[in-house]
Amino acid sequence: MADLAEAAGLVLDPWQRYVLEHGLGERPDGKWSALEVSCWVPRQNGKGAVIEARVLAGLFLFGEKKILWSAHEYKTAQEGFLRIRELIQAAPDFNRLVKRYWEGSGEQGIELTTGQRLKFIARSRGSGRGFSGDCIILDEAQELTLLQMKALFSTMSAKSMHGNPQIWYFGTPPEDPAAWVYGIRKDGEAGKDRLAYFDWGLGEIDPAVPLKDRLKEYADRDLWYRANPGLGIRISEEFCENELSRLKEGFAPERLGMWLPWAGEGVPKWQVISEAAWTARCNPDSKRDGRPAFGVYVPPDRSYTAIGAAGVSTLGGRHIEVTGRDGVLDYRPGVKWVVARLKELERHQPSVLVIDDKALADEAEAAGLTVHRATPSDVVTGCQLFYDGVAGPDEDARDVWHIGQKEVDDAVEGAVKRDVGGSWAWQRRDLAVDVTTLPALSLALFGHSTKRVHRPSRPTPMAAFA
Repeated sequence: MADLAEAAGLVLDPWQRYVLEHGLGERPDGKWSALEVSCWVPRQNGKGAVIEARVLAGLFLFGEKKILWSAHEYKTAQEGFLRIRELIQAAPDFNRLVKRYWEGSGEQGIELTTGQRLKFIARSRGSGRGFSGDCIILDEAQELTLLQMKALFSTMSAKSMHGNPQIWYFGTPPEDPAAWVYGIRKDGEAGKDRLAYFDWGLGEIDPAVPLKDRLKEYADRDLWYRANPGLGIRISEEFCENELSRLKEGFAPERLGMWLPWAGEGVPKWQVISEAAWTARCNPDSKRDGRPAFGVYVPPDRSYTAIGAAGVSTLGGRHIEVTGRDGVLDYRPGVKWVVARLKELERHQPSVLVIDDKALADEAEAAGLTVHRATPSDVVTGCQLFYDGVAGPDEDARDVWHIGQKEVDDAVEGAVKRDVGGSWAWQRRDLAVDVTTLPALSLALFGHSTKRVHRPSRPTPMAAFA
């Protein structure tokens, strides 16, 4: 592989070769020993060269059909495209195999005459959902969220039986002490199977040590060299000296690769609704009776969508659930599937369809659906109705039944409140929690409980969602 990289003018450092050689080990059956490869190294040490060499090998050595290079920010993905194009164009044997380079609509890519494709996307723009590849490069991995990874693994699963997929994570320690990648670090340090873990960082920051004492420790040049395999090659000691004087405590994660203590353990759960209150309102025998109200929620990164339903319960009071069919809940990656599914659910003659996402509401209306576009006030009201119906101060008003769907249970366990103009709405406790189902159910409950937004009555609808 090093020879292949050199053919494009890319000369690898020993540490870069080490990561690639060990990350690309094979089992006797020919599949990668590591499904996931994780590389954590401070900035400007040359991790980009590892990515470039892996991509070149995927295209010109392994024959991988689809490669996805993803970064958190558009500019990082664009820089990756420009760099890999430069390398390929510098190697005539590679460049003559290129069918086209393309740029536009916030995405770039390269297609070979063999039909192989390399695609560059920015996760912050919400693109890349549903893209299944043989090799997935996740640069700036410290910014990854649970929703993004659920969407990715959902699409990658199709490759697991007959393909040979591999996911590479590259990044620096995250600023969020509850970031999703702490799970990767924990598994890597525990030696989890099928994960190749490389971390040049010097462990965790200890906030119990006074800052002045930590700064004295950070000035140790031996530590600089331990954490920075590119020091003396592409980073100078003089630069590190200036960096320490300017960044102070920020020098630890930025140059020494040190992680903040993980905030995932010890963070209180069930902060909004207690476990006892939620369990008390669970009854799998509850069924919807009559017309449902539907609520649809899409989080800002648009990686997942949920459809919630609310109506009258056969047990008395109100009923909520996430809709679904054949055991698969309508809580799925992306948004492309949503309008088609909503059109199917029209057979239940809903009293109202509530959506607070403008783009999705526009698409639904263009498809002929009647939509109530939720206002910020509607969103807040839905959250209050949910809370009061499950755990409110008035026991007689606790009339909302749920059926114990695990995805909803997990969301209630991990939810917190975010302030909205003196009131509140749902928010996840940390990046390891997903609460998408709760806003969807709250919007549905708002729709069911607010007669002024209802459509005219029609004949009795079907009882079970299908």
